[in-house]
Amino acid sequence: MQFLLAFLVAAPLLGAVAALLPAPPGLKGRSPEQAVLRHGVTVTGVILAAAIALALGFDHDAPARFQATTDISWIPALDVRIHLGVDGISLPLLLMTALLFFLCALYSYFKLPAGPSPKAFVALLLVLESGTLATFAVLDLLLFFLAFEMVLIPMYFLIARWGGAQRQAAAWKFILYTLLGSVVMLLGLLLIGVTADTFDMVALASDNGRELSRTTQLLAVLAIGLGLAVKTPMWPLHTWLPDAHTAAPTVGSVLLAGVLLKMGTYGFVRILLPVTPEGMAAFAPYLGAFAVVGIVYGSLACLALARKGNKGDLKRLIAYSSVGHMGFVLLGIASMSPTGVNGALFANIAHGLITGLLFFLVGALKDRYGTADLDTLAGATGAALYGRAPRFGALLAFAAVASLGLPGLAGFWGEMLALFGAFDPAEGLPRPAFLTYTAVGAFGTLLTAAYLLVVVRRVCMGDPKTGPELTVADVQHYEFAAWTPLVALTVLAGLWPALLLGLTDPAVQQLLAGGNS
Repeated sequence: MQFLLAFLVAAPLLGAVAALLPAPPGLKGRSPEQAVLRHGVTVTGVILAAAIALALGFDHDAPARFQATTDISWIPALDVRIHLGVDGISLPLLLMTALLFFLCALYSYFKLPAGPSPKAFVALLLVLESGTLATFAVLDLLLFFLAFEMVLIPMYFLIARWGGAQRQAAAWKFILYTLLGSVVMLLGLLLIGVTADTFDMVALASDNGRELSRTTQLLAVLAIGLGLAVKTPMWPLHTWLPDAHTAAPTVGSVLLAGVLLKMGTYGFVRILLPVTPEGMAAFAPYLGAFAVVGIVYGSLACLALARKGNKGDLKRLIAYSSVGHMGFVLLGIASMSPTGVNGALFANIAHGLITGLLFFLVGALKDRYGTADLDTLAGATGAALYGRAPRFGALLAFAAVASLGLPGLAGFWGEMLALFGAFDPAEGLPRPAFLTYTAVGAFGTLLTAAYLLVVVRRVCMGDPKTGPELTVADVQHYEFAAWTPLVALTVLAGLWPALLLGLTDPAVQQLLAGGNS
């Protein structure tokens, strides 16, 4: 178990180095490009297998305890340690990360985005995987920061070199926003570590903020929360996200929405809630307010993009929907209650699965029609996917109803639990304010249903016998392989939520009561 977790973090880096080396003569296949893409599928597949083995070996009777731990002194002068561990909060995120990277590598093997060398693409993908897995596995504040920052450069190049129109501007906006937020976050992490005389996240969580004064906690929450809010992204710090998603290649959008956004909300749960509870309680009402504004704002932006004549880009629409969905995650965290935090963690996983599937589908739709412009796709009679590509249309409709929170699918439970948590927030928080947030959030679910149903009507319905595009390829074999696991897990999590909540709830209960020990 100890080896498996360290392997998960280190193996993608070794795979990235190997991707840049010449392929052995017997493994080149039809071309060197095919060999390096196959290498990417192999490495991410091995990482996924290791993550599944880690989950199978995990002691499910003690999900609140850190398992598979490694604790080695790294920088003695600063008491910085290579400290790794996994509990019921981080295990689902590790599994989802490994799965999404494997599916993206598999999809890219058959549909590589236009751009420079495939070697560089695969190497960047694997460096990105290492950084995201490390973020969910490390238990030292400075290591968390390093892992948090490690993903910026590979994602910048994936957008800037393999993206679409306006990719340079979108990539610069992405990295400038996140770097500025990270600088402030580092100051907050250093403030906690220097004041408490340790950077160990387990010790800090167990102490539950007793070594930190109220002023220190307030400053730490303000600084760290700002950096995490940019990555989440929280309204009004979200403006980099629509541009990045619109310009990114399909797999870049999938990973950005499915994995990178979760790093911000994970930091709120893993660091701020247990380490600075007094500071979080002071800022929680404001965090809840920003969360519900994001829910409504994201939905209204999607409705505007979906309206006829507005030339709305489907990738941009799904990006704005992420602002709304992550608002529910932030609302659950702001409630500081076990129900709300469990809902936030569940919504994290549900959003990763469903929005990852949506970006896969919209990317494939753009490949087929040459555009993601909703007005162009709708045309005079609609793209008519139900008639021209019935399996594709059915999958798009499934992803849409899952995203709007249909009961029985994964999207329902996270949003419902987040609203329940806001309805009954932690003791000491202003309940009238959180009741208002609950009502606004519930209204946001109606707006979500409205824009997603408009999209399904305009893209999937229409007369397939008319219009300029009469032949549209239905779901291909590689698309089926890449998308089916996301569909299956969306249904499984919706029908059997205890599978996920059984992992997160004991860990959340102990985290809020004073951290893991």
